[in-house]
Amino acid sequence: MAKSPGETSTEPEATVKLPGLRRKTRSKAAEYFEAIVLALILALFIRTFIVQAFKIPSPSMEPTLLIGDHILVNKFVYGVGIPFSDGKILKLRDPARGEVVVFKFPKNKKMDFIKRCVAVGGDTVEIRDKKLYVNGAAVEDSQAVFHDKFVRGSLLQGRDNFGPVTVPQGKLFFLGDNRDNSNDSRFWGFVDENDVRGKAMFIYWSWDRVKTWPRFSRMGDGIK
Repeated sequence: MAKSPGETSTEPEATVKLPGLRRKTRSKAAEYFEAIVLALILALFIRTFIVQAFKIPSPSMEPTLLIGDHILVNKFVYGVGIPFSDGKILKLRDPARGEVVVFKFPKNKKMDFIKRCVAVGGDTVEIRDKKLYVNGAAVEDSQAVFHDKFVRGSLLQGRDNFGPVTVPQGKLFFLGDNRDNSNDSRFWGFVDENDVRGKAMFIYWSWDRVKTWPRFSRMGDGIK
């Protein structure tokens, strides 16, 4: 029926429905659940392959790292561990002398240790009266500190006099910066390169348990 100009229609307008197209509604709970699952997967991926957080529980790396420092470790640079295997993939390079590294403790691989790599495969390591030598040359060991003036002989656990020993290929030799108070390669030997977890990058949080207060000045410091 034709309408004259200005005339309004009182007939209801027809709506067209396309077959097969239905609007799906999702509950808020389902959306939140999906977001949480995705976040967990992303966090697990980052923790496994890229970076991981660690807390310093002992004074063996003082003053570089203090008890209560929380650090981030780059797990990608030394290669990503293959699940259920000792191998690694996507390795960019091997640990180098002078780097602070997190690794599996050789005597109990469920524990993680952090020390400074001082020698790699093929190097000869020796300590004479607290002084570190690698391949016969004295090392400029500026990060090392010594709180005990007494020098122990080679028969007393090898703390101040050690070696010489040659590091096997595929192994690493570690020392703590707090040389008089560190449980390191002088006492339990070498670390397999495949047991390395990653390179320490920086301190993102630090808590002084004595003063019960954050160490704000340390947050964001790079680890050298």
